[in-house]
Amino acid sequence: MAATVRIPTTMRPLTGGDKQVAVEPGSLGDVISALDSAHPGMRDRLLDEDGSLRKFVNVFVDDDDVRYLDGLDTAVGDNITVSIIPAVAGG
Repeated sequence: MAATVRIPTTMRPLTGGDKQVAVEPGSLGDVISALDSAHPGMRDRLLDEDGSLRKFVNVFVDDDDVRYLDGLDTAVGDNITVSIIPAVAGG
């Protein structure tokens, strides 16, 4: 089985335009590694130089913000959807 990662419009050039990408389940960190292996550059867009989630990127695992779960250690199982949502700012 697989987990599904929803790719925001701004990151779709890295996935060849794909809106969703299937990856093997594991921790969120594992999912990001698999995503980056298949689509180089994704890790740099999601993680900062310390390996933490970037402040302007929100990641949800089945509608739950991973910042309130276990962060990169959050479990992502079969048939789970991971949503990447860039923060929007403006006035």
